[in-house]
Amino acid sequence: MPDINPLVLFFASIFTSNILLSNFLGMCSFISISKSLKSSNGLGMAVTMVMTVTTVLNWVVEKYIIVPFQIEYLRYIIYIIVIAAVVQILEMVIDRVSPNLYISLGIFLPLITVNCAILGVALFMQLRNYSLIQSVFFGFGSGIGWWLAIVLLAAIRAKVDKSPVPAPLKGVGITLITIGIMAMAFIGFAGMINVQ
Repeated sequence: MPDINPLVLFFASIFTSNILLSNFLGMCSFISISKSLKSSNGLGMAVTMVMTVTTVLNWVVEKYIIVPFQIEYLRYIIYIIVIAAVVQILEMVIDRVSPNLYISLGIFLPLITVNCAILGVALFMQLRNYSLIQSVFFGFGSGIGWWLAIVLLAAIRAKVDKSPVPAPLKGVGITLITIGIMAMAFIGFAGMINVQ
C-alpha cells in the first residue's frame, strides 16, 4: 500500500490527476451532456455518487472475494457487475426523487454503467493497492473532479454560444479546443501534488 495521505489523494484526484482532464476517461457523456448546466450538475452528482460507492464496493470485493478465491481473471467482469447494480439503484432513486432530472439525463443515466472513468477509478485503486480509506477519498475526489470539469465546461459552453466563433469551429470544434485548454489549466496544478 502506498504511503499517501488520504487528504492529499483527495485533492490530487480533483486537480492534478483529474480522471477526466489528465486521463481523458469518461469523455462521451462529458461532451454530450455539458450543453446544459442543469443536466451537467445532475450527471456530475450521479457520477460522483456512483464513483464513490463503486470504488468502495469494488475494494471490498477485491480484498474479500477476488483475491481469496483467486479469480483475478474475472476482475473486470465483477467490477462492471458492481457498477451496473449501483447505477440501476441510482437510476430508480433519481426517477422517484427528480423525474425532470431523470428525463433530462435521458440515455446518459444508464450509460454511467459503461462510463470508463468509473471503471478506471476502480482499476487505479486496485493497481495502486490503495487501502479502504485511500480508496474512499480517491473515489470521492475523482467524482468531484469529474463533476467540476463537466460543470466548468457547461458554463464555458454557455458563454461561447453567445460569442462570435468562426463558422468552421462552431459546435464540436470549439468544444474540443475548450476541453484542451481546460486540460492544460488542470495540468498546471501538476507540480503541487503527484499521486502516480
